[in-house]
Amino acid sequence: MNIFSNTVVTLSYKLFSTDGKLIEESAEPITYLHGGHHGIFPKIEAALAQKKVGESCSVLLEPEDAFGEYDADLVRVEPQDRFPPEIKIGMQFEGYAGSEETNGGDDEGQVFTVTDIADGKVVVDGNHPLAGQRLRFDCTVLDIRPATSEEMAHGHVHGPDGHHH
Repeated sequence: MNIFSNTVVTLSYKLFSTDGKLIEESAEPITYLHGGHHGIFPKIEAALAQKKVGESCSVLLEPEDAFGEYDADLVRVEPQDRFPPEIKIGMQFEGYAGSEETNGGDDEGQVFTVTDIADGKVVVDGNHPLAGQRLRFDCTVLDIRPATSEEMAHGHVHGPDGHHH
């Protein structure tokens, strides 16, 4: 079977920087619904079209093909008292206390990572850690199956026992 629209594809992958440094490797395979359902970056999906189980591909991703350009406007410095007392570098928040005042409430659903804490201030960054980077995505097709009518209607893969939201 080849990969085409409305097939469920399972991949193993490795993500590299353009200088060849391994950034991430799939501990578990990833599975997505092929055919423009936003389950995987479009450039990778295009490269996988018509592939068969066992075939591999390598895709160079520009920032706009993956996690976007780095946006300095998503870096904010806020008073530490707007955050929980146990705050530490690396913690993540969806939106955060105080973001409504600094951004008119536009941060709903935006994930911010604490990148620095000093002098009563907290620096948070709403960029994806790989924003602004060129990346290489290497993958191997492990499995292909037809999507169920339920998966096609919902636009995403369901678990082995059906619908799991």
